[in-house]
Amino acid sequence: MDAPRSIRSRIPRGDEHDPNAALSIHDLTVAYDRRPVLWDVDLDVPPGCLAAIVGPNGAGKSTLIKACLDLLPRVSGDVRMFGSPWRSVRHRVAYVPQRETVDWDFPVSALDVVAMGTYGRLGWLRPVGRAQKRAAMEALDRVGLADLSSRQISQLSGGQQQRVFLARALAQQADLYLMDEPFASVDAATEQAIVEVLRSLREGGGTLVVVHHDLQTVAEYFEHVILLNMRVVANGPMTQTLTAENLRATYGGRLTLLEQAATAIAASEGR
Repeated sequence: MDAPRSIRSRIPRGDEHDPNAALSIHDLTVAYDRRPVLWDVDLDVPPGCLAAIVGPNGAGKSTLIKACLDLLPRVSGDVRMFGSPWRSVRHRVAYVPQRETVDWDFPVSALDVVAMGTYGRLGWLRPVGRAQKRAAMEALDRVGLADLSSRQISQLSGGQQQRVFLARALAQQADLYLMDEPFASVDAATEQAIVEVLRSLREGGGTLVVVHHDLQTVAEYFEHVILLNMRVVANGPMTQTLTAENLRATYGGRLTLLEQAATAIAASEGR
């Protein structure tokens, strides 16, 4: 079913795409076993913003991030980052996957994992030197884990592991960060540490596109939102886009979620 006309008209198409967008997706379709998971996704994310991808379970949020990075095949569509295909600007792009998708038993230290973030600029055939290790330590310090740099990643808590992956992204010194549910299953202290890092990256000129699941905090943490349910329902600044109408179109009759969203909207309007 097509989106309502009032919502559909907000979705950029064809020549309406912004050539200066940090992330531009045109007519993207992804399918598993011929079953569409994402259908005709069209959106732009402006540079220098903190954007959330929000939608119900099974909406294709993680799939969208992976398809942008060629981690999943596309049926059709085009993805541009800073006006170019991902592979030509990969040194400018950092990816933080879901913690549950990583083999944490691999015998490497937290510092080793973070230092991997320097490979894109260093080159795969050159050894990690003092400068790269220093940058990795600085990234670990920014997420509060400098004292655990020698700890094997399997010995870290879930929240600490998430911070390590965030530090690896910091070490990449990227311009665009794609993050898949970095707040999932972390404690309150880790969540606040992640928020502070995201904001500092944005203040430094970075663009962040983050899969987020908590409607109660989305308006507090982010300034731009993509409402997704297989297709883009709405995409734009938080204050204009996170509306009851758009949430209803995204989540349908899931009243509990809508009640949470209403609370988030009221809190946002009250600030």
